[in-house]
Amino acid sequence: SFVALAAAGCWRSPSVEFPLNLEGRASEAITAQQAAAVRQTLAELFGTPNEPRVPEGVALDRELLAWAAGAVAGDAQGRQRGLFRRHCVTCHGTAGDGAGPAAAVLEPYPRDYRNGIFKYTSTRAGAKPVPRDLERVLYRGIQGTAMPSFAHLKPEESAALLEYVRYLSIRGETELFVLQQVIDEQSPLPLDMQAVMEDGVLPAAESWLMPQRRAAELIVEPPPRPPVERPDVLAASVAKGRQLYLAKESQCVKCHGSDGDGNGEEKELYDDWNKRKLGTTPEETAARAQLFKLPLQRLRPRDFRQGVFHGGAGPADLYLRICVGIKGTPMPAAGPAPGSQGALNPDEIWNVVDYVRSLVKESEK
Repeated sequence: SFVALAAAGCWRSPSVEFPLNLEGRASEAITAQQAAAVRQTLAELFGTPNEPRVPEGVALDRELLAWAAGAVAGDAQGRQRGLFRRHCVTCHGTAGDGAGPAAAVLEPYPRDYRNGIFKYTSTRAGAKPVPRDLERVLYRGIQGTAMPSFAHLKPEESAALLEYVRYLSIRGETELFVLQQVIDEQSPLPLDMQAVMEDGVLPAAESWLMPQRRAAELIVEPPPRPPVERPDVLAASVAKGRQLYLAKESQCVKCHGSDGDGNGEEKELYDDWNKRKLGTTPEETAARAQLFKLPLQRLRPRDFRQGVFHGGAGPADLYLRICVGIKGTPMPAAGPAPGSQGALNPDEIWNVVDYVRSLVKESEK
């Protein structure tokens, strides 16, 4: 019977492998021997989608990963297992490559975790998100996209999913390092595992810990919003925000247009995930398209009048988007940072927030 097979250890979920990340490379660029070496190296370090491993010295919770990984099932305590496959694979794919079965029909595409870049954070350029950044996205979803809210999940289920996202990101960055060694630098096979650990795995893992270790430098806490309860005070803030928005230094008009309708002079905008698909000519772009799972997708600047803000519509959310920018996109950081005055000071950022919020159509508010 089924129960007997399961009890005897004979029932196993089908074998699943992480697909090799050859995005942007022709299949003939890697030999069978090289591909096998890459797969073996990554499997030794990170295991498989059914049985993830944590390399020595990497701060990931093995119990949480085991809960999120594998096939969808329940355990003896009635807890759901295989959470990532249940909730995330359809869009984000087995390897977190953002190319799941539904991805091709979505705009924007689901996030590809493998480069370690996450758009909506409270951290400065180049820094990984802190836990609350990922928690916020999972809890709220991303307004105006296919990413729904997962507020219905139990706290421990959310924690397991977010730990698995970090795992996929560290694994993905390690894979890029290994591919560079094997294909681009033609390193001798098998690879030196100690070198892979020191130069690939640990730097990727450490980058997730850096924001907390350098919090004062890398994490932005929006300062208290100046009081704008009085209509005349709010009107003055909106008026100043409009002046700042239109100023050349802020660069807002360039993409979002003078009316905030997303119709700026920059028409050909792409995020980092799509920029790699561009060639210098239409013919070259068409040829490069064959090297990627998903077609080239243009980035559309936000039309503020619609009131749909991917990173959150609250004042503090908008403050962060203006202050630290949106990673992996042309949206720059306009706020002050260590060693940089920035285009806008904190009070001016709040003025622009008030102006942007004033553009939302009354029916949308």
